[in-house]
Order: sequence, then C-alpha cells, then structure tokens
Amino acid sequence: MNTDRKLAILADAAKYDASCASSGTGKRNSVGGRGIGSTEGSGICHSYAPDGRCISLLKILMTNFCQYDCLYCVNRVTSNVPRARFTVDEVVQLTLDFYRRNCIEGLFLSSGIIQSPDYTMEQVVEVARVLREVHDFRGYIHLKTIPDASPELLQRAGRYADRLSINVELPTVQGLEALAPEKDGAAIRRSMARLRVHIDDAKDAKREAAQTHVMSMPQSRPRRAVAPMFAPAGQSTQMIVGADATDDRTILSASANLYGAFKLRRVYYSAFSPIPDASSALPLAAPPMVREHRLYQADWLMRFYGFTHDEIVPPSTAGAPGMLSLDVDPKLAWALAHRDRFPVDLNTAPREMLLRVPGLGVKTVERLLVARRVRRVRSADLGRLHVPLKKVMPFVVVADHRPGRALDAGDFAARFAPAPVQASLFSA
Repeated sequence: MNTDRKLAILADAAKYDASCASSGTGKRNSVGGRGIGSTEGSGICHSYAPDGRCISLLKILMTNFCQYDCLYCVNRVTSNVPRARFTVDEVVQLTLDFYRRNCIEGLFLSSGIIQSPDYTMEQVVEVARVLREVHDFRGYIHLKTIPDASPELLQRAGRYADRLSINVELPTVQGLEALAPEKDGAAIRRSMARLRVHIDDAKDAKREAAQTHVMSMPQSRPRRAVAPMFAPAGQSTQMIVGADATDDRTILSASANLYGAFKLRRVYYSAFSPIPDASSALPLAAPPMVREHRLYQADWLMRFYGFTHDEIVPPSTAGAPGMLSLDVDPKLAWALAHRDRFPVDLNTAPREMLLRVPGLGVKTVERLLVARRVRRVRSADLGRLHVPLKKVMPFVVVADHRPGRALDAGDFAARFAPAPVQASLFSA
C-alpha cells in the first residue's frame, strides 16, 4: 500500500478525536535558520467529520489496527474497515513535508493498540523523538498516550510532546465497563495522575532554575532558565457524549472531578457518531450537535466564570432528567432560573456577580471594572463594548437604565427562545 492510500485511511480514522488544539504551549520558531517548524502563526489543514465538525490536521493514527473491541469505535478489532499502518519514518516525513508546504502547524498522533500497549507507545514516542532530536522540529506535537503503557514510556513522551492526552472515553465507570470492557478506568486515572506529577515537577524545576540563575548573576541580565521540559501545554482528555444514557449533570460532574484531580487543560466533548455494523447496545441515531455545544459552554462557565458543576444543571427529577437546555445557553438558563439575583448594578456589583450576567464575557467584565473606577457606567458604554444589549439590558442596572418589572413578566423566558423555523414545502 502506498503512502497516499495509507494517509487517506489513517487521517480518516483519526477524525473522531476532537482534542487537537495547540494552545498553551511555549513559543518556539525557526527564525534565524535554526531548526524546522513553529508553534506560532497559521497554516492549519482541516478535516471534516460526517456531522460537520471542523477538525485540524495533520492528525493521523500510526495504525487503525487495534486489538480492543470498544463498541463505539470504528477501528475496533471486529470492525469491517480498511486497515493500514505507518512506519515511524513515514510519519516523520509526512509531518515535515506538510509543514514545509505550510499546510499544518504540527502533529497530532494517536494509534490503535497493536501487539501490546508498550510496543504501540514506543512507536508513537519514537516519531516525536526523531522529529525533535534528528530534524530539530520546533512545531507543535500532541501525542495521544496509551494508559496501560509503562510509566517510563509516559515520561519519555512528555520530553518530546507539547501536550499529552489520555481519553477517559466515557463519563462513568459503568459506561466504560459496558461499552469498552477491555479498558481499565482505574488505569486511565493512574496514568493521568502520573502525568500530573511529571508536569508539576517540571514546573517546579523550571522555577527553581530561574531563581538560582538570578541569585548567581545579580549584576547581569538573567537568561531564560533551562530546565527539563515535560508537556508544557499540559494534558487533556475526551468524552464521548450520547453513546450511553449518561445525563449532562453527570458529565459535568465527571469533568469537574478531572479538572480538580489532574489539573487538565481541557476536557473535550465528542458527540457520538453512529458507525457501520454498530452493536445493538449503541443508539441508532447521533445526539443533537447542539448538546455538544451546550456542554462546551457549560465547561467554559466552570473554568472561567466561577460556576460549579452542580449549579449549572439542576438535579434530576421525574420531570427534569438533568440535561442542559437545548433552547438557550447555560448561563442564560441559570439567570432565568434565578431571577431573584437580578437586576445587577454594573456600578457596584462584585466581579463574581458581573460574570453571571448573560451576555457579559470575562474581558468585558474586566473593562467594566476599570471603567467604573473613573465614572459611572451608562448604556452608551455598553454599546461601545459591543455587548449584546438585547440580552444584557433586562438583567442590569446602569446610571441611565433600570429594567423595571421585565424580569417578573410571565412571558419573559419566552423572549429568549429561538424563533420558529418555517417548514419547507418539501420536508418529510
């Protein structure tokens, strides 16, 4: 099989993994004729999943052969799909060729499990080692690590990769046991814990090296400290949404635990896509894509807006199954459910409450805090900050505006519902 055919198969096999952002790593480039590649700038190729999601490349698998039989995975051992396998040198040359053509910003590399977790992980790490040490590649590298691989291989991976990730696959242990019985949820979390320890140790070593350098050279300008690198962009994971009956409240609870226990940079949510010859244990249809979008919005509220996971989605009851609203975003849904907290006076309210006003982002809140030190905020100031006034004004008080009794109106929530879409004459 030629390289083009392998690339077609293994790039297509990798498109279901959403965790390929290059944010968070250090800045490196080849300016001055040193090395190849950069973690900055543009030049990203894209692939599209069947449900329309845009996914960055060069994103490939070493191989889509796999000895596991995870029911939700198109590459499972019993799946009837074309198979291919790259050598280490082929992945290295593809990465360099695509980068020289300005098609990509780096490499996202994962793999099916062949022979053993250690053997597979050795192949993945060797690609990163050759790129870094032989070709002085300075672009971004994200490696998908194998949970059951030895700690020594995980440690080696962190020396060459900007980011490492281990997929928890499903939000609950019960879901993993039902749909991927060969995978060990405890082993996945042990590997995450090891990565956190290595990342924390590398940060501590860098901090100590910087302090030592400054103290030893007090009369000169200190140079950047040199310390062993270990995955400077941290670690991430991915959950499949909609492959089982887990509700959104449980998903967000699992994400909050992962953020707290392992200091993850991101939890990615991937809406389940039906696969050929699927098991009867899987749903026949994909969940609505807006559900994935709402989970990302809720995740943002936990990470940047001070919300806790248990207040974003109400507890499950007979009439409410613990799901995010698909009609309005989670922040607006929370505000509508807590009208007694509003309106908020933008000239006196603390930062924590300003962040809960629908339509106000983190940067806008920071600008408001600076502006109100000088004078009282007015409606025109909000317009200059380009906030969505229709969404914001019913929830705030400013020097020249009060919303009156709008929040008490019985049809207030209906004003934010999406407009009905006219049915086509040719719709089924």
